[in-house]
Amino acid sequence: MAAENFYDVIVIGGGPAGLTAAVYLARVKYRVLVIEKESFGGQITITSEVVNYPGVFKTSGSELTENMRKQAEGFGAEFLLAEAEKIEAEGDIKKVKTSRGDFECFGILAATGARPRTVGFEGESRFKGRGVAYCATCDGEFFAGKEIFVIGGGFAAAEESVFLTKYAKHVTILIREDDFTCAKATADEAKSNENITVLTNTEVKYVDGDDSLKTICCVNLKTGEEWVYSAEPGDTFGVFVFVGYAPETKLFKGTVKLNPQGYIITDENKFTGKAGVYAAGDVCVKNLRQVVTAVGDGALAATELERCAAAMQKKTGIIPVKRKENSTGRAEENSGEAGFFGSELSAQLREVFSKMENSLVLRLYSDKGAISEELEMYMRELAKITDKLKIEKAYDKEDNKPCVKVYRNDGSYTGLAFHGVPGGHEFTSFILGLYNAAGPGQSLDDKTKRAISDISEPVDMKVLVSLSCTMCPELVTAAQKTAALNPLVTAEVFDLQYFPDLQKKYNVMSVPCLVVNDNRVDFGKKNIKQLLDFLKNDKVLPM
Repeated sequence: MAAENFYDVIVIGGGPAGLTAAVYLARVKYRVLVIEKESFGGQITITSEVVNYPGVFKTSGSELTENMRKQAEGFGAEFLLAEAEKIEAEGDIKKVKTSRGDFECFGILAATGARPRTVGFEGESRFKGRGVAYCATCDGEFFAGKEIFVIGGGFAAAEESVFLTKYAKHVTILIREDDFTCAKATADEAKSNENITVLTNTEVKYVDGDDSLKTICCVNLKTGEEWVYSAEPGDTFGVFVFVGYAPETKLFKGTVKLNPQGYIITDENKFTGKAGVYAAGDVCVKNLRQVVTAVGDGALAATELERCAAAMQKKTGIIPVKRKENSTGRAEENSGEAGFFGSELSAQLREVFSKMENSLVLRLYSDKGAISEELEMYMRELAKITDKLKIEKAYDKEDNKPCVKVYRNDGSYTGLAFHGVPGGHEFTSFILGLYNAAGPGQSLDDKTKRAISDISEPVDMKVLVSLSCTMCPELVTAAQKTAALNPLVTAEVFDLQYFPDLQKKYNVMSVPCLVVNDNRVDFGKKNIKQLLDFLKNDKVLPM
């Protein structure tokens, strides 16, 4: 294994627990890598308002965790956006195999968190993305002025119901138990809101409709009485599901002990019982799953992993090579004027652009409105950072403007485009798209490369997103990587706030939304392997 791929500790999972561990480990000069398959920050990033984190009066989940990430990076922690596919935890040297290569280390921290659970009522799967949703921040705006039903009685249900009143005509919370199961203060905020009705001992029996939800049937668990709500003719409503989480522990089965619910069993120091392997955050057996407990877990596990790394360095004589540091003790960053993107982000962009093998042309299509002007400014500021990007204004027809399409120097189309302005959560995926189109791009295993090259018929993918959605970038990156490697594939991204006609055409009530060849619509995040499996099952790819 190359020295550059050897670490003291590899943290799998980039939520609050993993980021905190990275802060602690990097600060005391250990080399640490944080691997995250989706977006750094974890589940808390979908929470618009955090008011119970000590010392922080009010913030958003994404802002809180982005500050954690920057703090860890400032101390020298390294980050990799990839999927951890297998771990080998025997012996002194551990191995983590990922979608972007293999890495070795002395210690592993499992901080993979948990994913939202589904309920299983009739119609839940059928109407996912067409009325049934799981993220208030991502999808709340699609239900402006409509009735919303929230399923659940915990923290998330109470907090997100209050948030959804920003959009909804009215919110009705459906709780199976006699009352909320979260803290009284959180529950009381929902109960006292004049735009919220709380129904206890109630569960959903089924939802139904045509292209969108039209009816919901609920049953009182004590009386057995059923009632049905029907939308007004031509209208619809939303159902948001917040019923807890299922642990992301598939990667660790057979390596560490799990309880019957699939959570990792640890001792009081977050040790799993497997030498060199620790766990922290929502993936563990615990009584309270909150940001404050996750960061506590991360700090405790990191302290134990420090001892583990020190002992292994002494035993093996291997000292992982850290990145070069400046006089402040922090990882070096490129200097220069702050500019439009700020000094820190500009430095990161310069690093990415410096690795690009080929130049690209960003062709701009304008409707002469304010958003088109903003898009042009954005692209021209990017081009100031590198000589590998050239701006070109287009005057030929483009139906969905404003738009930036990415071309090669020889005039060929890469298949990548963004309709709108790629800000928010889509900025990073746009930059990754440029990197993938210019080469060498993100690494893929040979099997995935072959699957992409096997595409022999044209595939037109539209990815419909919201810039506030934390789940959209993964699908965007997967689609655009596929397009970058196969000239028969296009992957154009649309910010739905500027293209309501597309939302209406495809009846989109949740993001991300994937439209393939204008006749197949699907919802939810997908990595590149899941995307290729979807295309294969949809007969777009050979079986």
